[in-house]
Amino acid sequence: MRAVPRRLTLATTAAAITTIALTGAAVLVATTAHAATGCRVGYSIGSQWPGGFTGNLEVTNLGDPLSTWTLRWTFGGGQQVVQAWNAEVSQSGSTVTASNVSWNGSLGTNASTSFGFNGSWNNTSNPAPSDFTLNGVACTGSANPTTGAPAPTTPAPTTPAPTAPAPTTPPPGQTPTGIIGWATQNGGTTGGGNASTTTVTTAAALTTAAGATGAAVIRISGTITCSGMIRIRDNKTILGVGTNATLSGCGLTINGNRNVIIRNINFRNWADDAINVEGNATNIWIDHNSLTNGYDGAIDIKRGSDYITVSWNRIFGHDKSMLLGHSDDNASQDIGHLRVSYHHNWFDGTNQRHPRVRFGNPVHVFNNFYGGVTGYGIASTMNAGVLVEGNYFENTADPYHLGEGSSGPGSLVARNNHFVNSGNGQTGGSVAAIPYSYTLTTPSQVKSVVTNGAGTGRIGL
Repeated sequence: MRAVPRRLTLATTAAAITTIALTGAAVLVATTAHAATGCRVGYSIGSQWPGGFTGNLEVTNLGDPLSTWTLRWTFGGGQQVVQAWNAEVSQSGSTVTASNVSWNGSLGTNASTSFGFNGSWNNTSNPAPSDFTLNGVACTGSANPTTGAPAPTTPAPTTPAPTAPAPTTPPPGQTPTGIIGWATQNGGTTGGGNASTTTVTTAAALTTAAGATGAAVIRISGTITCSGMIRIRDNKTILGVGTNATLSGCGLTINGNRNVIIRNINFRNWADDAINVEGNATNIWIDHNSLTNGYDGAIDIKRGSDYITVSWNRIFGHDKSMLLGHSDDNASQDIGHLRVSYHHNWFDGTNQRHPRVRFGNPVHVFNNFYGGVTGYGIASTMNAGVLVEGNYFENTADPYHLGEGSSGPGSLVARNNHFVNSGNGQTGGSVAAIPYSYTLTTPSQVKSVVTNGAGTGRIGL
């Protein structure tokens, strides 16, 4: 799986702090005998709640300088990494592998770097991991210099001295580690990267900044009262500041543009769509927003748009949540496109379109929480192919079905979903293969993980 930038700040129902330090030495093989190698790892649980937790790691290089690094460890309690930040993280069984991202690969002697992750656990035991190795050498807290003398055992500085500070988002050309799914394809999605940051507090300022040419990181502060749709051009990151960044009365539209990130914004009372993506727009990431009480779609994607991830959003108090493909007669533009990943979203008492899909194949709907959906969850129509995987359906009578209204059926494959007081859903046909790697949250733990992680205010912006 891929990791996410920056740490999520999650509600803590059972806080637990556990720190470990591992010390000792390792012997190098003959081909690398001239390089001193050694490492120290500190691990802590920052937050813990039923079914989920946040883990933090600091790794210190006690040997010769490294240009890249890979840290591995073993979980002893069945824990699973859900998402991570400031590292590329994957898991196979109980073994977890974390590798540097573009800006933190260089580790000088006694330099440290930190990263973190959200994980799931079984609510019985959450022991600290073991068997840490850095680039294949055990992390035992001392180095193996060629002289044979022990390395200094004084703690490495808490804050390393990198050649440049880690940017809020990686530079253009490097997909942020938080993105999973279709937005990682087609060259990846970087938004504004490490371009200059502008903070806006008015609709006029937001319109100007979002519509300008060139890459930019635009931060929304406070509540902006607006109307209509504000257009976002290429290579933009739109970030809400804190928990209260709000667009009230308007929406954001991406029309024919590419490489856009929208995160951590409250959308209220929009008169059209809250977020509209159309006109063959590509490489879009819509993440950790909260949306309620608007007129039409909360997040609508249509007209040949492609390579999009919609993740960790909360929609509540609203009718039409997420439309994918706007009409039955748009096959010529839509077939071969409309490939979207929807994961870890919270549909909280909403009515329909979670999503309603036309033509896209494969569309990946995984690890979402459907709580009290009153109409239907997912509809696959017009020859679409939808994989519905590892979701949690609670008090949702119609979790998924084929066809909707006047739209003919598509294909839908369902697997590993969890049902509580909900219907079984309708399946049929086959779906194209998913081309990217990902790690599923255990379906029975999705409700806890998503309700503690979705929406605004969870990513520390």
